[in-house]
Parts: sequence; C-alpha cells; structure tokens
Amino acid sequence: MQIVDALLRKEKSVAVIGLGYVGLPLALAFARKFRVTGFDILPSRVRALEEGRDPNGEVEASDFAQRDIRFTSDPSDLSAAGFFIVTVPTPIDAYKVPDLGPLFAATRTVANALKPGDYVVFESTVYPGCTEEECLPLLEAGSGLKAFRDFQVGYSPERINPGDRERTVEHILKVVSAGDTDSLEQIAAVYGTVIQAGIYKAASIRIAEAAKVIENIQRDLNISLMNELAVLFDRMGLDTRSVIETAATKWNFVPYYPGLVGGHCIGVDPYYLIHKALSLGINPQVIRAGRGINDRMPEFIAQKMVRYLAQCGKNPSASRVLVMGLTFKENISDLRNSKVADLIRELRTFSLEVDVVDDQASPEAALGEYGMALLPEPDPPYDAVIVAVRHRTYTTLNADWFCGIMRDHPILFDLMGCFDPASMQGKLEFWRL
Repeated sequence: MQIVDALLRKEKSVAVIGLGYVGLPLALAFARKFRVTGFDILPSRVRALEEGRDPNGEVEASDFAQRDIRFTSDPSDLSAAGFFIVTVPTPIDAYKVPDLGPLFAATRTVANALKPGDYVVFESTVYPGCTEEECLPLLEAGSGLKAFRDFQVGYSPERINPGDRERTVEHILKVVSAGDTDSLEQIAAVYGTVIQAGIYKAASIRIAEAAKVIENIQRDLNISLMNELAVLFDRMGLDTRSVIETAATKWNFVPYYPGLVGGHCIGVDPYYLIHKALSLGINPQVIRAGRGINDRMPEFIAQKMVRYLAQCGKNPSASRVLVMGLTFKENISDLRNSKVADLIRELRTFSLEVDVVDDQASPEAALGEYGMALLPEPDPPYDAVIVAVRHRTYTTLNADWFCGIMRDHPILFDLMGCFDPASMQGKLEFWRL
C-alpha cells in the first residue's frame, strides 16, 4: 500500500514532532490534506496552539482554520501515526559543539510509537551521516524493528525563513531523500501533496544532509568576507557599503554586506560540519576562519563605540548608550543566537550603561534568554545610539529624532545600512558598518 494513499484516506496520520518555526507551518500545511498530530514537549505551547495562537508570531490565526490537526504533548497520541516528521532544534552548546540532545529525545519518542510500515523523516539540521549513524540505532533500539526492512527513514532539510511571508513552506522547493528508490518516491509523493514549488530528490540521505549544512555555510563565509573587509576599510577611512555598491556595478559581482551573523542557522550550522570534519581528522580552515571573523564582530563594534565616545570628549564609563533591536534579524520576534546580545555584553565590559529596546521582541523572552530587560521605549538622554537591527519602524526615523534623544555631540551607529549618510552629515557623528 502506498503511504500517501493511506494518509489521503486518513487511515493513517502524519505526526510532526516539534512545533516551532519549522514544525508548525509544516504541520498546518499537511493538515490541509491529511489528518495531523502536532506534538511538542511544552504544554504551554500546545495550549496556545489549541487556541489558534502561535507563540512565535509566524503563523496567523486564520491559518489554523479548517485544518485537520490535533495538538498534544502526550507521546501516546502518536500511536496512530504512520508518517513521522522530526523538526526539533539542533543548537550548539556553550563550547560551540553540536547539541543533539533534543534530536535524540525526539527520536526516542518516535521509536516508542513506531510500527511496521511506518516512515520517519528528519528535517532538523545535522552533519552528514547523523541520521543513519546516530538516529537509526535509536529508532531500532526503541522500537525493536529493523530500519529499511520494517520501517523507512528519510531526510528532508528544512528551509524555513522566519519573517518571510512570500517564501512560505508550500512555496519553497523541497529536497527529499531516503534509504532506497521506492521509499524516496513514497516520501516525495507525501510532500508533493502540499509543496507547490516542487520536489527535488537527492541521491542519498547524506547528500541531503550535506546540502543543507553548506547552504548556510556559504552565506556565513560570504558575510565573513564582507566583515573582514569592513574592518580593513574602516582602518583605511573607506565606507564599506559604498565600496560594495560600486563593485556591484560589475555584472558578476554578488553583493553581500557586513553585519552581525546570528540566528538558528547561519551562525550555528557551520559548527556541525566543523564537528564532523574534526572527527575525521580534517581541520576545515576556511569554515573556522569565517566563523571566527563573524563571532568577533561584536567586540570590534564595541571597541569602535568606545573610541567614538572618547573622541567626542565623553567618558565611556559615564556614558549611556541605546541599542535598538535585539532579534537576530529584522521584523521578527526571534531572539535565538542573537549577536546583538553579544554586542551588548561587550559594551558593558567597558562600563557603559546600555539600554535596549525592540518593538518586535518579547520582553519575557529577552529576559529569559539573555537576562536582558527590554524597555518599552527609550529613556533619554543618551550619549550614543546603535541601530542594530533593520526593523521597518526604525528605518523611518531621521537625524532630528536621534538628536532629540541624545546629549551634545550625538553619536549614531548604523549596523545594517538603514540610513543615508548624507542625511546625517552636520547633525551628528555617524558611522555605519
């Protein structure tokens, strides 16, 4: 029996394990066609979803309507599923080593519900080989079944872009992989019922895993080059963005821009491949160098701010700085792995008093994640302002507004190229990354 047919007839259901930025949109998409069980270990999240509220603010209330979905935190509710999708986070620990704890816990949960004929597809970002070397043994041990004989396994890398209202899960080309040709066709057929952008069948599970991790490594390295150039050009007295815009007039120059590289993908995924490379006795020098450059940018910016304060006759240890934006990118509430938090810590090592505002982020989340209090609005006067995130509400501000919340000799740092330098000249000290 084709698994897709059983799902369409609702003889079996789809179970999505992990209902965050990746799992929830996917579960709701499948619930248009199939019966879906959405599982998450956080009862508070499940209660919010049952009320039609996405705690992450990525899914609208209307998206919950007319969906055949049940939300639960009870593992026993997974017993009726025949197609399991694992979408839990794969972070790094304090030592920048892959933390596979959530993935292994989710795998064991699935193993307890696994039956002959079932399918398990992993979407969490991992290093090549993790699915077959780490997850398969857990599935077999927990279920008493044999992979690729009693049940099938695949890998389909997630490509969710938080805050992107155009490239939603249905409109992103979906890569799928499996242990054999027949399983690959079955998994492709299941995803193909809801993915409108098309399905790409990878040659193997390891190739799909590797493709996912290098998608973000490529961006990380390109941005690290721009960050290194930004440090160099700053020393030379050149505006980096003007240099990039000039170079971009050549037909084959691809414009990337410097910035703080955080988030759950670009700032994390390289460490998964680094971990795998080191286990094989290979030192991935370029990948590690790019990560090092990007991780050091908060320190560079903090030191630059201290120099500006001193040059303007301000005592850094008696100065107040406002940081605008704490999320890892613009127009979203996602605070995961925010490099702005690292910047704030660096500023405070110089005894600067730092206030933080962010009209997109949750104050409770900021306090819980970083121990940082978000002010509801600026509390002037300040000596300097750093616009760290390009939220749409910040891009409408002008020099007069910034001057109005600062003391004499105001200083504005624009880390994301939000403002035209010409509009700031003569009104304040302006620097952009």
